[in-house]
Amino acid sequence: MKRIAISVINDLVTDNRVHKVATTLQEMGYEVTLIGRLLPESLPISRTYNTRRMCLFFTKGPWFYAEYNIRLFFILLFSKFNVFVSNDLDTLLPNFLVSKLTNSPLYYDSHEYFTEVPELVDRPKVRRAWENLEKELLPKIRNAYTVCQSIAEAYRYKYGTYFHVVRNVPDRMVPFEIPADKKLDFGGKKIILYQGALNIGRGLEQIVRAMQEIDNAVLVIAGDGDIAIQLKTLAHSLRLQDKVKFLGRMLFNEVKYITVQADLGLSIEEDLGLNYKYALPNKLFDYIQAEIPVLVSNLPEMKKIVTDYQVGAILDSHQPQQMAKQIAGILNNREQIAVWKENLKKAAGELCWENEKEALKIIYGKLRY
Repeated sequence: MKRIAISVINDLVTDNRVHKVATTLQEMGYEVTLIGRLLPESLPISRTYNTRRMCLFFTKGPWFYAEYNIRLFFILLFSKFNVFVSNDLDTLLPNFLVSKLTNSPLYYDSHEYFTEVPELVDRPKVRRAWENLEKELLPKIRNAYTVCQSIAEAYRYKYGTYFHVVRNVPDRMVPFEIPADKKLDFGGKKIILYQGALNIGRGLEQIVRAMQEIDNAVLVIAGDGDIAIQLKTLAHSLRLQDKVKFLGRMLFNEVKYITVQADLGLSIEEDLGLNYKYALPNKLFDYIQAEIPVLVSNLPEMKKIVTDYQVGAILDSHQPQQMAKQIAGILNNREQIAVWKENLKKAAGELCWENEKEALKIIYGKLRY
């Protein structure tokens, strides 16, 4: 049995893409170890494969990245793995070095266009450092895949490296009973849902402000992130405590209980750099799998899914008043929702991991020893 090390920089709790990759590789007969980090607020996890979470002294900034990468290098070097899987640019250097030292296969899974994330747009020195690392390593990668065709083409054009596409779609949802502690009761009001990371550029401030003008509905935000406190402060200042509910961070296998109760799912990222422009978020597929209509930004990858399958609407504007008007119109249009609901059944049957993982199996099926 060949031993595969999968490296991520998060705490493993909410990263469903990496979990799906790990379980698929396990199904293929590999012994999988998933390596991440342990944070003070990290929730406990239980997986069918091996996990290891490092407790680091630094939690952010250059010293954090240095400590993480150095420790990961030595873990990978001395743990006798046969194959290395790096997730995103911030784990690539130690994986690349150890794969060369041990003459072992390296696979690179790019979850996003890393150097184009909004967090780096206004930090030119930091962005330049990541770009230099990317420029040095990506042309040397032979086994790579990413989440959508636009990012794959961008990387191939920039570095000449071919990227396969493995979209971040969820497992096919099967019927289940919602636990009592996960049931949402807002007195019959419609539920508008955003699930995922609470970071800049996700349209979150705008939707909170829009709730001032949307009646008979509640915005439910399931997730955590850099601007969580800022959003809560905004909702409080606008006196929206009854119309905006924050559920906080949730395990990925528990979020589904919330998703299926929603009336409309949001994926309203702003066009802040190529990473968001080419975004194809997993939450969009989660909404589709739960068979709830969606409202997405007018960005190419998301727009294509929604228009091809006719499962929702494209956002007209990020201006809060116009956003409120459009959402209110959607929630009150029963005939359109019925059509979308019917189309969602077909989309859910096609856009699931049971189908998508076949592409992953082809990529890893080429392993030869």
